[in-house]
Amino acid sequence: MQGPELLVLLTGALVVTSLARRRGWPAPLVLVAAGLAVSFLPGVPAFELDPHLILILVLPPLLYSAALDSSYLNIRTNLQPIGFLAVGLVLFTTLVVGATAKLVFPDLPLAAALVLGAVVAPPDAVAAVAIGRRLGLQRRAMTLLVGESLINDATALTAYKVAIAAAVGTAMHPLRGVAMFVLVTVGGIAIGLAVGVVVRFLRSSFREGALESALGLLVPFGAYLLAEEVAHVSGVLAVVVAGLYLGYHAPRGSVTTRLQDAAVWRSVDVLLESFVFALIGLQLPSIIGFVDLGLVLGATAVLLAAVAARFVWMYPAAWIPYRLSRRLRERERPPHNGQLTVIAWAGMRGVVTLAAAAAIPEAVPGRDVIVFCAFVVTIVTLLLQGTTLPRVISKIGFEGDDARKDALAEAQVQHRAAQAAVDRLDQELDEIPEHVRAQLRALAEHRGNAAWERLGRQDDAESPAAVYRRLRRAMVKAEREEFVRARDRKEIDDEVLFRVLRELDLEEAALSRE
Repeated sequence: MQGPELLVLLTGALVVTSLARRRGWPAPLVLVAAGLAVSFLPGVPAFELDPHLILILVLPPLLYSAALDSSYLNIRTNLQPIGFLAVGLVLFTTLVVGATAKLVFPDLPLAAALVLGAVVAPPDAVAAVAIGRRLGLQRRAMTLLVGESLINDATALTAYKVAIAAAVGTAMHPLRGVAMFVLVTVGGIAIGLAVGVVVRFLRSSFREGALESALGLLVPFGAYLLAEEVAHVSGVLAVVVAGLYLGYHAPRGSVTTRLQDAAVWRSVDVLLESFVFALIGLQLPSIIGFVDLGLVLGATAVLLAAVAARFVWMYPAAWIPYRLSRRLRERERPPHNGQLTVIAWAGMRGVVTLAAAAAIPEAVPGRDVIVFCAFVVTIVTLLLQGTTLPRVISKIGFEGDDARKDALAEAQVQHRAAQAAVDRLDQELDEIPEHVRAQLRALAEHRGNAAWERLGRQDDAESPAAVYRRLRRAMVKAEREEFVRARDRKEIDDEVLFRVLRELDLEEAALSRE
C-alpha cells in the first residue's frame, strides 16, 4: 500500500464514519459495507492487508486506548466470567472450528484446521460495544464484552503460534504447549505491569502535560515490542495490563494530562478503527480469485461452527459455576439468560482475524482455504450479527437500572464533595473578600444541587442546572466571537487571542456533559 493510497483510504474512511454517525448508524458496519462496495469499482487499487502493520502499529494503540477507558475494578470483579470467555471460549472455539474444518475439508491437515480455528476464535467487540452503549446495554454485559476483547487476542494468538508450529512440522508436546501458554501469559502481565509502573514514575517527574502525553503515545508500542521482540511473551497482555494500570491511576495525575490524553486517544481510536474496518471490506478482490462452490459451502460450515460454539459455551459457562459455588450464589444474582443471549450473539470478528490469516506462512498446507474461511467469518459476522444485534437487544427487552443507580451515586458523592469544598474554603486563612467567598460557596452549592436536579427530573423540561449551562455556553460563544473580531481588526495579537480562547474553551468543556 503506497502513501497516496493510504491517504485516500484514511480520508475516505473518516468521511464515511462522519456520515454514519450523523445518521445514527454503526460506523464499523457501514465502513465494511462501503469497503466491499468500493472494491467492486473498476480501477480501484488492491489494498492488501499487511499483518505486521496491523499487529504492531494498529492493534497495540487500540487495545491500550480501550484499556485506559476500562474499569479495572469492574474487570477484577468479573474476572472469572471474563476468563471463561477470553480463555475458555477461545480454546473451545478453536477446537470446534478445527474439527469442523477437518470434516468439511478432508484434505486439510488437522494442524492446519486448528490454525483456522485459532484465527477465527477471537471476537472484536468494537462494533458490539458501540451498539450496546447506544442502546443502554447493562453495565455487566458491557464489562464482559470489553474484558473479553482485551484478553482474547492473547489467547488466540498463542494458540495460533502453537498450531502454526504443528502445521509446518515443528510440533510440540501438548504439555509444552500448555507451559508456553502459561509463560507468555505471566510474562506479558509482568512486563505490562513493569511498563506501567515505570511510565507512571516518569510522568510524575516530568510535570508537564505535553511531555506526559507524548510519553503516553509510546506506551502501547513500547510495551508490545518489549514483550514480543525482547522477552518473547504476550505483547497483547503487556499492552492491556499497562493500559489498565495507568488508567486506574490516571485520576491521581495532572488535569492537563487527563484532558490531553482523552482528546488524543479519542482521535487515535476514530482514525484507526475507521481505517481497519474499511480495510476489511477492501480485502474482497485479494481472495475471490480461487473461490468455488465447495469452498463456499465449507466456509459456511466453518461460519456456523464459529457462531454455534459461542452459544454452546455461553450458557453452561455461566450457570454451572453459579450452581456449584455457594459463595457465588450469595454474592450475585442468577445469570440473566437474555443477557447471555446478547453476549453470545455479539461475537463479531474483526481485523485481528484477518491479520492472523494473512500472516500464515506459505508453508502451511491449505493456506488459501484458511484465508478465505477467515474472510467469510469476519464479513458475515460483522454484517449479519452487527446489523441484527440492536433488534436482538430490543426483542429481549431487558433494561438495566445502571443509569438510575449512577445518577443516585453521583448525587450522593457530589453532595459530600460540595461540602468538602466548602469546608476547605472555610479553612483558608488568607484574607478573602466576602463577595469572593460567597461566590465560591455558591458555586460549590450549585454543583452539589445539579446532580440531585438531574436525578429528580422525570419530564423533558430543562433543570435549572441545564438552563444555566446552556445560557453560559451562549455567553461564552459571544465572548469568543468578540475576541476573534478584535483579532481580525488587529486590536489584539494572536497570542492574546489564543490565551483567552484556551480559557473560554476549558470553561465551555466544563459546561458540557456528553
